Amino acid sequence: MAWSASTRYEVDPAPLGLALVHDLLNTIPAGRPRAADLLDGLADAQAWVDQALDCWAQEREQTAAPVHLTESDLEELRGLRAELRRLLASRNDDSADADGQTVVPAVHVAAAAVRMDRNGRAVLEPRGQGWRYVAALVLLEVFQAQQADTWRRLKICRNTRCTTAFFDRSRNNSGVWHSTKTCGNPENLRAHRARQRVRTSGL
Repeated sequence: MAWSASTRYEVDPAPLGLALVHDLLNTIPAGRPRAADLLDGLADAQAWVDQALDCWAQEREQTAAPVHLTESDLEELRGLRAELRRLLASRNDDSADADGQTVVPAVHVAAAAVRMDRNGRAVLEPRGQGWRYVAALVLLEVFQAQQADTWRRLKICRNTRCTTAFFDRSRNNSGVWHSTKTCGNPENLRAHRARQRVRTSGL
């Protein structure tokens, strides 16, 4: 089963459960022609959630609780998506607040419980229903990715006409384009032409 949001932009999903966060980020409308916003309507959002939770359960070899979305859940999920995207995009932003500190938006709060599994390991489990359950899963995966030092590899394409989320698999984590062919090369060519125009105008 494929991660429906990310695969439509031809990007490989992030590893393990982080792919859930990756897929949520890519439910936005992007590309040419513009793909649909998968969180815009209840039917599309429910279809995305069902498939994403199935994929997550397979990756983690766990069972995901069924989620039945309502119209009020959609705004919350879109808000969570926007906050996560701003958080990732802020890595490329040099703007700072009055104290010289980079402004990072607050992300939704979700609930989780800690239990001991049969092997004696402490396990975090999401709590809540509807969007709260999805948010809990997403933030738990962010937490685990931070512990595994893979969170820094989840990025937003620097091409402002694209902004597809991608997982940077380069050895030194230096990637800035979700695709060098479709975003990197055209952006580099535009930058080159702009520099040429500046040189020409200065003659």
